[in-house]
Parts: sequence; structure tokens; C-alpha cells
Amino acid sequence: MSAAEAGGVFHRARGRTLDAFSAEKEREWKGPFYFIQGTDPQFGLMKAWSIGDCDNSGDEWGQEVRLTEQAVQAVNKLNPKPRFFVLCGDLIHAMPGMPWRKEQTADLQRVLRDVDSEIPLVLVSGNHDVGNVPTPETVAEFQQTWGDDYFSFWVGGVLFLVLNSQFLYNCSGCPALKQAQDAWLDQQLRLAEQHRCRHAVVFQHIPLFLQSIDEDDNYFNLTRAIRRELADKFARAARESPKRAHQGRGYGPRGRTVTAETEKDGQMAPSEQWEVPVPEDGGQQG
Repeated sequence: MSAAEAGGVFHRARGRTLDAFSAEKEREWKGPFYFIQGTDPQFGLMKAWSIGDCDNSGDEWGQEVRLTEQAVQAVNKLNPKPRFFVLCGDLIHAMPGMPWRKEQTADLQRVLRDVDSEIPLVLVSGNHDVGNVPTPETVAEFQQTWGDDYFSFWVGGVLFLVLNSQFLYNCSGCPALKQAQDAWLDQQLRLAEQHRCRHAVVFQHIPLFLQSIDEDDNYFNLTRAIRRELADKFARAARESPKRAHQGRGYGPRGRTVTAETEKDGQMAPSEQWEVPVPEDGGQQG
């Protein structure tokens, strides 16, 4: 099902923003709110995993359908309603060009139709959505089917940033697209400072790291060079902003907690929290 065919099933990010929310109305902080984060519905994974053949697309996904339906039902019952429901990548298992991709996509979109219309969906790209080595063609397919692969939006005075983390993992097939996202992210962080952003939250599929910022590179994290670059960029934005970009608990002279909602290749798993070291003169919490 293409974006046009899906019609009004859910809002899609276009023009690097999500029109489910008005930036003008949502920039002001009005107090605590909550959202729901899920990840890796990955229709087709469970059978492929059970038979030890995850490199193939998976020709059955009934169990994933049932689990996602249960998640949708649980979200719909919440009162008060969450401001949005974000899925952090690997929406389906079949990689670009693999069998069953169209069918898995259609079934997931059918299930997502049942999300309460007052709970906007936020969709993040994962490696199974754009490929381990994304190309302009695979990114364009994701954009046509699900919406922009990176974008921002404001909710309740918080700036939310959605990144295509596959550009950070391997951009050899689309270096210009990675450069464009880098420039866009820098602009967004300047915007956060300009609007005296109280908090900013980043959503991406691949986490910077799992346990330590100095851990070895592996399939489940970003390389040391990239994670250091991003961590420094976020910490710099936090220091320069009067209200600082998303500083969490554990603030102190040795570092601050930067929270981002991420996961990789795990069905509906919880988010990660990362301790990002910053200089002792990083300033006091605003």
C-alpha cells in the first residue's frame, strides 16, 4: 500500500515535519505529558529467527500481527491519551528488494489503521526499512510508503527529532543524503537554542552505544567516531541553550543523562538511556 493508497490511515511526515501538530501552538511548555514508544514490529522476523534464517524475509508473520494488534488495543485504552505513539524502526522484516516486502507492509498498515485517530503515529526508519546500506532508491521507497525518513516536530514545548540512523551506520550508498541530514540536524539544534527549548528528544533506530560510549563497534551500535561526534554535538547544544536540550536525571559535574528512544532488532523493546560525559564547566541546569 503506497502513501497515496493508504490515504488518511495516519499522518505522514512531509517537508521534514509532522503536520499532526502545529509548531506555533506546541512550542510552549505547559507541563508534563507522555507518549508511547514501541519498536521493531518487524513483520516476518519471528519465524525467520526460529529457524535460524534471519537473512531471508520470512514468509509468515501471523504472530507479529497479533502482537501488534494487542499493542494497538492497549494504547487505545489509555486514559488520558498519549500525545503520540512512536515506532522506532524495523517496521517490517523483508529488506528492500526481498520477497514478501509488499505484503508485510500492507498488513502492518492495516493494523495501524486501528490506532485511535487522536493518537498520531510517528514512524522511524530502521535498517530493514531502508537497507543495511541505504541508497537514494531505498530511501525514496520508505518516504513514499511511510513518510520522511528524518524530521522534527514540537509537542508540549518539547522539540522531537527523528533521525535516519542508517546514514550514521553506513552511508556509502548515499553520502549526499547523509550530508543533508547532518546539515538539517545542525539547523534544528540551532532552532532549539533560538526558541529557548526546554527539552529535546531524539528518536533513532540504532543507539549510539549499549553500555559505554567507549565500547567496541558492533552491529548493534554506531561507530566510536560517529557516536562521539553526535554526543559532543548534543552536549554542545545543551550547554549553549538557555534551557538546554533534553537534560535528564543524574545531572552533575561528570556528565548528564541524554535519553533517546531507540532499539534495534528486538520486538517492541524498551528505550535506552545513555550517560554522555561533558566537561565539568558545562554549566548549571537551566
